Amino acid sequence: MVVTAPVPDSPDSPAAAAPPVQRKTALVTGVGRLAGIGAGIARRLAADGWDLVLTYWQDYDTRMPWGVQPDDVERLTAELQAIGAAVVAVPADFEDPQAVDRLMAAVADDAGTLQGLVLSHAESVDSGILDTTLESFERHFAVNSRASWQLVAAFARQVPAEGGAIVALTSDHTAFNLPYGASKGALDRIVIAAARELGPLGISANVLNPGPVDTGWMDAQLREDLSRQQPGGRLGTPADVAGTAAFLLSPEGRWVSGQLVKADGGFSA
Repeated sequence: MVVTAPVPDSPDSPAAAAPPVQRKTALVTGVGRLAGIGAGIARRLAADGWDLVLTYWQDYDTRMPWGVQPDDVERLTAELQAIGAAVVAVPADFEDPQAVDRLMAAVADDAGTLQGLVLSHAESVDSGILDTTLESFERHFAVNSRASWQLVAAFARQVPAEGGAIVALTSDHTAFNLPYGASKGALDRIVIAAARELGPLGISANVLNPGPVDTGWMDAQLREDLSRQQPGGRLGTPADVAGTAAFLLSPEGRWVSGQLVKADGGFSA
């Protein structure tokens, strides 16, 4: 979507004679909580001049330790609009194979063309090799892998002539978080393949591993243990992740493509 920024009413204002500012639009998935990484990325993109389509799914939050914050989507939308962004928020259950088609139809109707795609949604319920259920395994792959592939493909089919950028959030989790880690591994390969296959369309695609970021899933002991493992002595924040994501979406970052970028404060070093 291209939206012209409002021009000041005063004809004497220097800005009144300036050409209208063209804004780009990004779809950011998994933005259901103010404390989440998706919300941090949305804030940064809005500050950088992007308009936004956000997805959320509160039924997932009901199964997680932090629970549902029913006003968070509305509060975040108001916050982003106050910065100057046009915002559309759409509930999306990515376990449903038809969810991406419905979402993209809403995007076309309410927001227009996308130039950016940030995949920050996730299904993440801890279990290992011996206690993972078939239902959980299939749900993780449906949400984290299949829906991500559908979103990447749908984004590419509507991208404008100048191209666009894809950033997907990933993780190093493997043991005792089997379905999450395995499905994120599949996501990594999908996005790296996209960099090669969709490059001729002017699309860059990267996977971003932010390391441990406490968005409400850590207890006090885990927070302390992980902080000690960080070279800088602190955990990453959604704002830290957002800075890297914003760069990869920017014109300056578009030459970076097909990479699994670890922006984790040295945690993996």
